[in-house]
Amino acid sequence: MTTDEMWRLPLRTDAVATALAGSRWRPEVLASSPSTNAVVADRARAGESPGLLVVTDHQTAGRGRLDRTWVTPAGVALTFSMLVAPGDVPVARWPWLPLLAGVAVAHAVRRAAGVDARLKWPNDVLVDDAKTTGILVERVEGPRHASAVIGIGVNVLQTRDELPVDTATSLAVAAGRPVDRVALLAAIADELGRGYDDWCAAAGDAGASGLLATYTGLCATVGLQVRVELPRDEVLIGEATGIDEDGRLLVAGPSGAVALGAGDVVHVRRSLPPA
Repeated sequence: MTTDEMWRLPLRTDAVATALAGSRWRPEVLASSPSTNAVVADRARAGESPGLLVVTDHQTAGRGRLDRTWVTPAGVALTFSMLVAPGDVPVARWPWLPLLAGVAVAHAVRRAAGVDARLKWPNDVLVDDAKTTGILVERVEGPRHASAVIGIGVNVLQTRDELPVDTATSLAVAAGRPVDRVALLAAIADELGRGYDDWCAAAGDAGASGLLATYTGLCATVGLQVRVELPRDEVLIGEATGIDEDGRLLVAGPSGAVALGAGDVVHVRRSLPPA
């Protein structure tokens, strides 16, 4: 067995359970799954309590934002979903959950891989300006309360040739060495749990909890000239000047400042000056 094959061995239930022992998370390991978000959402609808974490070695039909497909080869990615129920947080503040998850992953990537991770608004995790991570948060109605499923997919061990597009990278490519998927999972679970607790304690107030300042400091989009593709084929070009208290991207356009929610935006790209 080569060194590369050893790193790509299937995730072991006992190793994952040991890594998350003492945390709030109840891990379950699946050899393969069409979508961990779908698995956790179904369990939430059936009354599963918060803290469930489902991780798979091979996701075959996952979804990202805007219904993009997220498929991971076996043994190279970290793909999992977590169940939370922020019942004391007003629903109007739930849109901060995807951004909170992005902050947690960025911090965990720095810890586990030793590379500089930044965020492209709203929650793509970048290393060297290339995407490593996709995050999808879905609200689910259960028999007793509403819950949120936080789905995270990280490119971990892919080689350059295994990446789907030129704008993607993996932690192994960025770090120049293999990265332990179980250690990364434990780091993300720890960072997300602590950030989630702080956010809930502040009733979802991102300013009071420190989330707004932390997110803004990690956001690579702020300060750039961006091209925003809006629904109905509209385009906005301007400078991304900040993030507001609702997690919206502030863009200074030709007609003044515009606050954009994730649901209002098709895509945000860096706007290059004309040649």
